[in-house]
Amino acid sequence: MPIIKPISDLRNHSNEISKLCHQGGEPVFITRNGQGDLVVMSLALYERIQASLELYQKLGEAEADSQSEKRRIPHKEVMKKARSKISG
Repeated sequence: MPIIKPISDLRNHSNEISKLCHQGGEPVFITRNGQGDLVVMSLALYERIQASLELYQKLGEAEADSQSEKRRIPHKEVMKKARSKISG
């Protein structure tokens, strides 16, 4: 269940909101006049979300590359070339 707090709590009880963000590992939704206004989260959660977004972006790029007409080298050929370079 999401944690929802009024904006006055952000001003008056910032330590409590910080503790909620860190202990719960989820964002706290802040309302103003009964409407959603802000989302507050721990730095750790923010970094996890950013890492996930970056991963999804890279996966999307890889998917697009796999569908393109670019020349690709088969795995066996890559391994054959690598082994020959290692062997000398």
